[in-house]
Amino acid sequence: MNKYLTCWMAALLLTGCTAFSAPKVENTHLYLLDATPADQVSGQRRDLVLAVSQPDSWPGFDTPQMAYLRQPLALEYFATHRWADTPSRMLKPLLVRALEPHFRAVVQAPGMLPADLRLDTEIVKLQQNFSVKPSRIQLILRAQLTDVKNKRVIATKLFDETENTDSDDAYGGVLAANRALQRALQQLVEFCLDASQQE
Repeated sequence: MNKYLTCWMAALLLTGCTAFSAPKVENTHLYLLDATPADQVSGQRRDLVLAVSQPDSWPGFDTPQMAYLRQPLALEYFATHRWADTPSRMLKPLLVRALEPHFRAVVQAPGMLPADLRLDTEIVKLQQNFSVKPSRIQLILRAQLTDVKNKRVIATKLFDETENTDSDDAYGGVLAANRALQRALQQLVEFCLDASQQE
């Protein structure tokens, strides 16, 4: 009798395991911000050391989650599509790479090396807007250039770039974000060169 009971219990457990199998989980897709200035500014180089500080982000955008809007002021995030890191952390090496050809040295701040200038940036917005067709990316960067030695702000500027997507999905937004960032980086290089000319 015990033999039959054991077999019956084993069969019941096996059918229970298959009936209550774990739900299928979709894979998370990770994306990069990776852009260079659209056109390199040739022939302009400042004999100055520029320190680039870690960019900040406004509330709602200091996250690897990819933000989008379907109606004004209602920020939402894609469920299975994310940035590989926070956009602000991905931005810093792109800033350094874009600015290096135009200064004697570009260093990270805070650091041990003394610098003539410091560039502070923040991501004000990076979102995909689905309330329009086609959807579009809005990227707003704020930059501030400071004279380190004299402890004074030289200049500040907002870079506001909008780019239509090729497809109304997360990947279309990623491609559009990188095109918008490419233009913003170009303008930021020109801003730093122009503002530092008086130094």
